[in-house]
Amino acid sequence: MQPLRAVVFDVGNVLYDWDPRYLYAPLIPDRSSLDRFLATVVTKEWHFQHDAGRPFAETSAELSALHPEHRDLIALWGPRFADTIGGPLPGMVEIVEALDAAGVPLYAITNFSEEFWTPFRANEAAMFDRFRDIVVSGTERMVKPDAAIFDLAMRRFGLGAGEALFIDDRQDNVEAAERAGLVGHHFQDAPTLRRTLERAGLL
Repeated sequence: MQPLRAVVFDVGNVLYDWDPRYLYAPLIPDRSSLDRFLATVVTKEWHFQHDAGRPFAETSAELSALHPEHRDLIALWGPRFADTIGGPLPGMVEIVEALDAAGVPLYAITNFSEEFWTPFRANEAAMFDRFRDIVVSGTERMVKPDAAIFDLAMRRFGLGAGEALFIDDRQDNVEAAERAGLVGHHFQDAPTLRRTLERAGLL
């Protein structure tokens, strides 16, 4: 097998901790009410529409019509989306910095709303300026684990089969990436990833 020459990251729950509880726990102090709200109102399935390219103005209007009693809480999702992100996961900034310092080309494929990505990317420039290119699902209107987004990314990144390690916290995304020709790593934590990168000769 040819040596790996590049690394392709997922963003949410690989580089950055993402959990809607970070936004809503201070606003809904009762644990059972919070659990019910996240399970039945602002669900991850509902949010996935944003990753696929739908604007928050549309999805929030629809959801508020179904749950008018939660209209004010639903309205916070868009303007306060940054509050759902807890910050970089432990050890991941150091890994990105080390790869960049070693001259390893860095890329990312992320399921992320275009309207939420733009301010997040600007705020986290210290991280993402190290990346040569990032494919954002909401911009392309295609999402992981669809084969199309991996095919697009490999063409745009100029990667051939077996040339890059792809890191994602979801096994279905890893499997889709492997079918597209990437070498998959199912992310668990930074120390495990670092060992994989060292074995691959990337660090």
